[in-house]
Amino acid sequence: MIVRPIEPQDNQLLYEMIKQVFEEFDAPRAGTVFSDPTTKNLFKLFQKKKAHCFVIEENGIVQGCCGIYPTKGLPADCTELVKFYLPQSARGKGFGRALMEKCEETASEIGYNQIYIESLPDFGKAVSIYKKNGYHQLDQPLGESGHFGCNIWMVKNLKN
Repeated sequence: MIVRPIEPQDNQLLYEMIKQVFEEFDAPRAGTVFSDPTTKNLFKLFQKKKAHCFVIEENGIVQGCCGIYPTKGLPADCTELVKFYLPQSARGKGFGRALMEKCEETASEIGYNQIYIESLPDFGKAVSIYKKNGYHQLDQPLGESGHFGCNIWMVKNLKN
């Protein structure tokens, strides 16, 4: 298992993988990453200061992705956990945990004290995993992600 930074050649595969996850769960398309035009070129999206996207590979095959992004409107010490997707074949193998830990570690190293995430009830298993990993639910969104279709908002303190 290798966790590495996103590369330009990952764009198409990740785009298709994210779309497949939404289709698998019949999750809302409007106002989510599904319809977000940046999903087609994640490498470009993450070329922003303090933005990082990681891909996990096993035997040279991409198994998922996850990143942190300085979403507009978030408190200065808070980043958003974004583009966290694994295809069905990669779930339950520790890939998600490895990606989440890498993102949290990177966020802490670059000075963030909190990580925020938006999700949907359709991704209930993921939401329960966030809760088990220290994320707590909020009553309203933080920042301006533009993903009006998301209605679960969570945050985790990185510093105790």
